[in-house]
Amino acid sequence: MTPRLDAIGLVVADMAASLAFYRRLGLDVPADADTQPHVECTLPGGTRVLWDTEDTLRSFDPGWTRPEGGGRTGFAFVCASPAEVDATYEALVAAGYRGHLKPWDAFWGQRYATVLDPDDVEVSLFAALA
Repeated sequence: MTPRLDAIGLVVADMAASLAFYRRLGLDVPADADTQPHVECTLPGGTRVLWDTEDTLRSFDPGWTRPEGGGRTGFAFVCASPAEVDATYEALVAAGYRGHLKPWDAFWGQRYATVLDPDDVEVSLFAALA
């Protein structure tokens, strides 16, 4: 058997805060998951997103420490139009999330923006310009 990517995992400091952010981007995560130490969400293509609290990680990896810095991992959400990139970015920033790169027309032909989730994971928003 050839291994295949099945899931992407996030380690989070505050489960409820992280899930609230990703719900705003359309992930279907039940409200009762906010207090769980481990949460899974299956995306339309079958890949899963997994969230684990820092305490959960330490329960089986006692030497785990929170990484410093950012930019090593990120998500990219496609939007229907450049206007939706702008509107989504503004809605997230208005809701208290930190904007990282304001919407701009990228040289590779996309409207592009980046916000940070509650654990400083970069989340890109993009749409084709044409």
